[in-house]
Amino acid sequence: MNIGSLALWGFVATIVLTTLMAASRALGYSRMGMPFILGTMLTPNRDRAMAVGFVVHVINGWFLAVPYALAFESLGRATWWLGAAAGLLHGLFVLLVGLSIVPGLHPRMASEHHGPEPTRQLQPPGFLGLHYGRGTPLVTLAAHVVYGAILGGLYRLAGQ
Repeated sequence: MNIGSLALWGFVATIVLTTLMAASRALGYSRMGMPFILGTMLTPNRDRAMAVGFVVHVINGWFLAVPYALAFESLGRATWWLGAAAGLLHGLFVLLVGLSIVPGLHPRMASEHHGPEPTRQLQPPGFLGLHYGRGTPLVTLAAHVVYGAILGGLYRLAGQ
């Protein structure tokens, strides 16, 4: 595995994904903010949560770039379209599995089964993240496809 390429392009892909998701919030396509959700898992301070969550999100993005690099190395090639396909699978996993388990892990998020209370004030994402807006599934998939395309298109295999 090419660690230097992985570190650089994993960081770039994560920043682009995070920026696309933030832009989708600003433009009204989605209300989901993963840095905020991650940050409020770790701190009750809502002002500090964005900064804490951003750091966690970048670290997660770097960590999740590793399976992409391993897949590219295993296949002996890295292309933007392979990365985009992996990003589509990644985005589907986030929407179908990841978001559904967040309420069970998040100390300040209500669940589908138990409503808000004094310590659980955040709205759960719901199926496909639809509680955060009808555009949430589309922008989440698009951002993950771009993430994968960046990794696939720019990652250089070890020994090249």
